[in-house]
Amino acid sequence: MDRPDGAAAVLERLLRALNEHDLDGMVACFADDYVNETPTHPARGFRGNEQVRRNWSQIFAGVPDIHARILRTDIAGDTAWTEWEMAGTRVDGLAFLMGGVVIFGIRDDVIASARFYLEPVEDTSGDVDVHTVRVAGEADLPEPAGVTA
Repeated sequence: MDRPDGAAAVLERLLRALNEHDLDGMVACFADDYVNETPTHPARGFRGNEQVRRNWSQIFAGVPDIHARILRTDIAGDTAWTEWEMAGTRVDGLAFLMGGVVIFGIRDDVIASARFYLEPVEDTSGDVDVHTVRVAGEADLPEPAGVTA
């Protein structure tokens, strides 16, 4: 199979395979010894392109109209920084929307590794103030200067 060289070509093949729901084409974009790291969810990391096959088999079955876009890309040597958006409708009728960043390591015209920061998009957990309290805890803060009660 002819495969154009370089990280940009690998990303093009990956995006095309994903949007065509070509499972074999997707798996072919990943090295046999592919390493996926998910720093914000360490237990989700895995090794091997067979897990890629299992993951995407489930996603294609659960979100039969999934479509992806790469919003931004920066390639430096064998590293590709990518921002993704994936959307569709799950078979249970719920909306599917994910967004975030994946940093790919490319070797021999396949994806050898990824640092995965793609998450479901949600707008029900509150604004930035609610989130800051959730992650940092409640604190007694002085009133900002010029604010009177």
